[in-house]
Amino acid sequence: MRERVLLHVCCAPCATHPVNVLSADHDVTLFFSNSNISPAAEFERRLCAARELAARMELPLLVDDYDHDLWLAEVSGLEKEPEKGKRCHVCFRFSLARTAAAAEAGGFDGFTTTLTVSPHKSSPVIFGIGEDFEEFKAVNFKKQDGFRESVRLSREYGLYRQGYCGCEFSAVPPS
Repeated sequence: MRERVLLHVCCAPCATHPVNVLSADHDVTLFFSNSNISPAAEFERRLCAARELAARMELPLLVDDYDHDLWLAEVSGLEKEPEKGKRCHVCFRFSLARTAAAAEAGGFDGFTTTLTVSPHKSSPVIFGIGEDFEEFKAVNFKKQDGFRESVRLSREYGLYRQGYCGCEFSAVPPS
């Protein structure tokens, strides 16, 4: 019997390659949980792309409640941290905790995250945070040229590709 895995989706482009990797041996459900994204219109634009990907790949998509105020409270005091700094670590923990709760509530066998496909995110840091969650599966999606493949697939599928991580502290959103 194939394991049911909940895949935290930071964005549709980053999910393309991880879905292909996981689908070989698992039943995958996408979980769009991104309270870090600002402004809300950007969240909606990325959610639309995640829905497009889910439809294209014929996968279920669960959408977490968007609570940017709660996320801001979590990272309070870390606003001036550089990218890849402490704020990002708190953000990763926030997303993984929400994904772990959704995985438990949905009776999934485990969960993982698309965050590890990005060259801008430290897989060892994410794996270290993931160790705090019993059902976390440490998968480094950078392997097998994962990021390049995710870029290729997202272009092929015509998915919206954003120009910044998501939070207002990571970069100024394009106008």
